[in-house]
Amino acid sequence: MAAWQALARAVVAAVLALQAGASERFTAAVYEHTVILPPAAAGPPSPKDALALMNKNMDVLERAVEEAARQGAHIIVTPEDGIYGWRFTRETIYPYLEDIPEPEVNWIPCTDPKRFAPAPVQERLSCMAKNNSIYVVANIGDKKSCNSSDPSCPSDGRYQYNTNVVFDSEGKLIARYHKYNLFRGETQFNFPKEPETVTFETPFGKFGIFTCFDILFHDPAVVLVNELQVDTVLFPTAWMNVLPFLTAVEFHSAWAMGMGVNLLSANTHSISMAMTGDGIFTPEGPVAYHYNTETEEGCLLIAELSSHPRLSLIYPLAVNWSLYATNIKKMPEEQNTFTGAVRRDIFTFTELTHKTGNYTVCQKDLCCHLIYRMSDKSKDEVYVLGAFDGLHGSVIKYHWQICTLLKCKNTDQKSCGQPVETAETKFDMFSLSGTFGTDYVFPEVLYSGVQLAPGEFEVLRDGRLKSKHSSSKPLLTVTLFGRHYEKDPPHPLRTSQ
Repeated sequence: MAAWQALARAVVAAVLALQAGASERFTAAVYEHTVILPPAAAGPPSPKDALALMNKNMDVLERAVEEAARQGAHIIVTPEDGIYGWRFTRETIYPYLEDIPEPEVNWIPCTDPKRFAPAPVQERLSCMAKNNSIYVVANIGDKKSCNSSDPSCPSDGRYQYNTNVVFDSEGKLIARYHKYNLFRGETQFNFPKEPETVTFETPFGKFGIFTCFDILFHDPAVVLVNELQVDTVLFPTAWMNVLPFLTAVEFHSAWAMGMGVNLLSANTHSISMAMTGDGIFTPEGPVAYHYNTETEEGCLLIAELSSHPRLSLIYPLAVNWSLYATNIKKMPEEQNTFTGAVRRDIFTFTELTHKTGNYTVCQKDLCCHLIYRMSDKSKDEVYVLGAFDGLHGSVIKYHWQICTLLKCKNTDQKSCGQPVETAETKFDMFSLSGTFGTDYVFPEVLYSGVQLAPGEFEVLRDGRLKSKHSSSKPLLTVTLFGRHYEKDPPHPLRTSQ
């Protein structure tokens, strides 16, 4: 009876989704912004100089907001650090901060700017939203006074937070999020005492929000998706690309597919800091994305999405990520293995020595299995199958299980794992799987030139990442990123604070 009721509910949901038609879709925009940075200074600037710098960046962002609205976007996401930049000390960032109230105060800064004054940045962002009838998502800094009765109060008497704000199409502040997982260099900010799970409802779906490094951790990222069931995640970021795996477009697309939600990712753009790559990603793959290491220009992306992707008839079915690999009757581990470093992570590799093959490589509890056939094997290129099962990170450590088909930088095995952006070898087919000990696995394929492969691969319910047909471009990586959240050690910076 229960199974029949579940089926009936699924049919009703599908019918309702079809009947809703265009009303079940919305237009989203993300903007990759080349931030105008403050000049190097020994001390904090005056509030006047700090606002002047922020207004220069908001001039650029406002033009992007106006263009997005002109093209029919309902919401636009702008980057982390997009209004004042980065590399501050605790003291030098203070003039850039504003006191941001709880959204429950029901405040439209554009029409009531003195209520929580001084708040010129919030006022201007609110007016951008109101004047263009569009939801605006921005990253700014929040300050909160505290005193000695609070044992955690910093010595300067205030908390400082890396903060996302959302203003609705009337200019009202409807969401405020304090970043929980600070990157190791963000010493100018404090961690909130508890992770915040911020959601809000709109006529075009339920939204959640977090910032950059947060995407790699259970709190708040997994909680928003699995427990609070958001449809779309808003993601301001300042993502420094790390080939061959952690490029922004590659991992953010993989995360959206693995978690089954829309992800609106807006990145900061800085060639010198290896920051580029934003996109509009869905459970089925990228709808629009941008990756450019050649120029310093910003980029606006606009695309139409499903408001409720879980109701889609093509929504991906649940995957048992270890089913296929653990049920292979005979999966002998390769004898000719070697180790190689991807950044600081030591992988176990085996070289693909033939144009066609069936390989297995293991590390600790993870065994990775690959079946493949190359079409145009370049004699000057080496590919490997790699496995990694362990902690990643130098200061803040978290547990990965990774299976990857990877192109090496050159024919020397010692180059395997080093950054590489181009390739010549194409594959007729590939099938990658692993004995993952987690349900949180993120799949992605990366082509030569750091290009994604939308529509050219699929994930089967037994955990195989499989090509649909011959690759249209030379291959850089085929990767399954597994996150073992329960094996993460305590966060050292948050613990010490």
